Amino acid sequence: MDEKAFSEQINGTKNFYLRRAVERIREGLFDPLGVQWLTSGEEKLNQLFDRGVEALDKGTPYHLCVCGAYGQGKSHSLTYLKQRALENNFVVSYINLDPRQIPFHDFKAVYRALMGAMVFPNEETNLVKVWKESAAQWLARPENKDKAIGDFITGDMPHRFRAILAAMVHNNMEIPANKRKLKKHARFQPRSFAWTLKNALMGKEIPAHKLAAAFHYREVPFYKGGSLVCREPKEYLAMVKGLARLFKEMGYGGWVLLFDEGESIGQTRITSRSKSYDLLHEIFCPERPAQGFYPVFAFTHDFFTLVETEPWDRTRRPGGRQKADQPTEEIPCFARDYHKAWKKINIHSLQDLSPGEWETLSGKLRILHSRAYEWAPETADIDREMKQILSQNKGAESRMKLRLLVNQLDLEQQKESC
Repeated sequence: MDEKAFSEQINGTKNFYLRRAVERIREGLFDPLGVQWLTSGEEKLNQLFDRGVEALDKGTPYHLCVCGAYGQGKSHSLTYLKQRALENNFVVSYINLDPRQIPFHDFKAVYRALMGAMVFPNEETNLVKVWKESAAQWLARPENKDKAIGDFITGDMPHRFRAILAAMVHNNMEIPANKRKLKKHARFQPRSFAWTLKNALMGKEIPAHKLAAAFHYREVPFYKGGSLVCREPKEYLAMVKGLARLFKEMGYGGWVLLFDEGESIGQTRITSRSKSYDLLHEIFCPERPAQGFYPVFAFTHDFFTLVETEPWDRTRRPGGRQKADQPTEEIPCFARDYHKAWKKINIHSLQDLSPGEWETLSGKLRILHSRAYEWAPETADIDREMKQILSQNKGAESRMKLRLLVNQLDLEQQKESC
């Protein structure tokens, strides 16, 4: 963003939001306006994002890996891409991977986190509400008068979830009050069906028999045609891809999935890493494209160093009891050499800001601070002080440098008010 556009946006923003942006930068937190105004290299990020949009429009799979050191701006870049995606009519989920709470190899946990972090372009966060409204509009179209909701739901998502989405659109079966106490209708609990379906869609543990009851009394015709149980991580990955395609059918650009702290994948034991690599391979090198599916990962360089040095030919003894009179064949720990398989993945390596870029950023920060707190700094003196701070803290993280600059501006403002 050039200085003219920056000044225009600053002047058109309420003081409350300006102060909030400065306060969040002071605390090392992300602020939507701060990310929008103080992002360096946004042209490159825009180009990378737009390249992915073009690929998806052509039916070509696309992914992006943002790679950099700690504090170099990976999270900031992902936050910027989140805003860019929402502006381009994408549904967005941004999560932080964690080897304990959200381990990538347990993709069911990842799925739950993605569903909980979902945001639509209009800032709506209720998927059930958006889905029911979109389904009603689709069914109301003249060309769909002879179709059922099952025709709208993509067929490549797990059967359990297709039935859940269909049931959400259907009304409860009409049962006369005098027959509800009959034994054959013991499962008829209409007040609980909406809760059951919503929580099952979000990835929570809902027993198959409870879902079957909801499907029966919501009159889902195809629910007996497949398993209502999902246990495998790849089933949840298939659901994510299926939802991305469904979002595209609903009129959105697709689903942008932002995974921060991707290097945590390498902080687990070898069996867990093997599962994670297999899932990543499905994302980086899919056998067939998934419409609307746009994953973005943030990694440190250490992750790719680990991938390069993994013992890909390592084997292990199979688990379980083995017969003593039969030789035991060891099995590979990894399905393939992922270092070789991922030679062509899309990696954007972050670079440290140049002195000129820091000077521009410092100038924007000075303007933001002065407008937020309504004071008039001596430009030349302040710029010299800020330049000195940057010179004294060359090795500091970018986020820390911004905090130091804000602290200096605070001190200068206090001097002026005395």
